[in-house]
Amino acid sequence: MALTARETEKTENRKGFKALLHKYRHIWALIYIPIYFLWFFGLEGIVSRASDVHIIHTPFDDMIPFCEYFIIPYYIWFLFVPLAGFFYFFTNREEFYRFCIFIFSGMTLAMIVCTLWHNGLNLRPDLTLLGRDNMFIHVTGRLYKVDTAQNVCPSIHVINSIGVAVSVINSDRLNKNKAVTYGSIVVAALICLSTMFLKQHSVVDVAAACLLCVPLYFLAYRTKLKNVEPEIN
Repeated sequence: MALTARETEKTENRKGFKALLHKYRHIWALIYIPIYFLWFFGLEGIVSRASDVHIIHTPFDDMIPFCEYFIIPYYIWFLFVPLAGFFYFFTNREEFYRFCIFIFSGMTLAMIVCTLWHNGLNLRPDLTLLGRDNMFIHVTGRLYKVDTAQNVCPSIHVINSIGVAVSVINSDRLNKNKAVTYGSIVVAALICLSTMFLKQHSVVDVAAACLLCVPLYFLAYRTKLKNVEPEIN
């Protein structure tokens, strides 16, 4: 029996959707994101009421001056990491998986540390006593209000920034462009510095994150990927 025009259209739509789902079947990896946010905000609530919070503070932190202009690279992070993820998602499935392994494994390990070892900072200055009144001070003040100074070690800001730079260096497509490669390294470095100059993180947080990135690199870029994709029937 011949199919009607409507049935034919439905069949073609199903085929098109199936083809799209097969092409982007690696989207399943993003299920980690809501899991992470539930863990993060749940832990924030727990640590805010905890009495065993370890305050991280070293003499090196006191040597680093507060500089509100670093709010610019600090906020660039919120574009830097997602844009890299979107690029790999739509251009190279293997590079997307390796990027996710680095980023998501780093975030998970950081959250495990913070869950088992409650930590925080007391480095933030009183912005009203700095004698400066500019847009960057105001933006930093808003950041302080929405982002607590707890669950800071190791720094996820640093882990993810290094993860983006490492992914670019190891990308067959991106590492051919020296401007993109060196640019990603510079941006990552500025973001890492911004965490300390804004007093969002201690030197300890940054150093711990950098050390953690070493095994993450080998895990993400020096191991063979197994097929972990769902079957599309």
